[in-house]
Amino acid sequence: MMRTQHKPVRFVFFLFILFLFPFLPFFSVQSIEVGSIPQTVKDTYLPKGDRVTVEAWITGLEAPWSLVFLPDGRALVSERPGRIRLIKNGALASKPYAEPHMAAVGEGGLMGLAVHPKFPREPFVYAMHTYRDKDKLYNKVIRLKDEGDTASIDKVIIDGIAGGRYHDGGRIAFGPDGMLYITTGETFEGKLAQDLGSLNGKILRVTPDGLTPKDNPFRDSPIWSYGHRNPQGLAWHPVTQDLFISEHGPSGESLVFGNDEINIIEKGGNYGWPDVAAAVHQGAFIDPLIVWRKATPPSGIVFYRKGKLPHLEND
Repeated sequence: MMRTQHKPVRFVFFLFILFLFPFLPFFSVQSIEVGSIPQTVKDTYLPKGDRVTVEAWITGLEAPWSLVFLPDGRALVSERPGRIRLIKNGALASKPYAEPHMAAVGEGGLMGLAVHPKFPREPFVYAMHTYRDKDKLYNKVIRLKDEGDTASIDKVIIDGIAGGRYHDGGRIAFGPDGMLYITTGETFEGKLAQDLGSLNGKILRVTPDGLTPKDNPFRDSPIWSYGHRNPQGLAWHPVTQDLFISEHGPSGESLVFGNDEINIIEKGGNYGWPDVAAAVHQGAFIDPLIVWRKATPPSGIVFYRKGKLPHLEND
């Protein structure tokens, strides 16, 4: 009687496990409670009536991430591989404005830019980027001094933010209060978002010199809010001054997908990740303002007051 050979099957199963191993963080055993969709209005992607034409303004960029404008008409754009590019008189300068020493890995690299609110009296530009120290990745925010067509590194504003191939956050912006706000992702380590000893999965708030404001919610900590997965956009409501953020929802953790969010940030607020996604109506967590059940990963956000697109005014 011929015996059945199982070795090829075992070999294929072994290869299957090896294939899945890098993706195991997506399928963590932690249970995520998925709540409801809070909003009752539908998205409007294009204004009704006026036709919108999109034109290329600047070409020749590699993975542009952030765009900021200086009061004198110049503009700066970060390229994720590691260059800050200068746009002057409507043209892209051939020489980089600055090239910080950094590491472009996965979603990490050169990310957010911000301009000092008192520029040019305070001639500083801020940048967030990933870097490698031995075998580990980190993120930090640096300050550069504007020197016309180039800039030099002035100081490190904040360091010690864990980095990763995914979920680095990376948006930085000055608020109406003159403080610098920084979004950080949890680098696919969901537990970091609830850990007040970690700077990851947070909205951070520091002074323009990198100091911790005395009115921050947690003593001697730059943390402003926590429980975030991968916050991407920052914008302040022009009337209420409330801080809005856009945030990416799950992409497979505990087999949960979608549920991208728009949140209004409260001082010291806990936004629930990785315990919850969407609106769960629990007192311990702050529910999002808007949820997209289907993955619609939002990045930068802005409030549009008035201008050439009247149908978008006050949106």
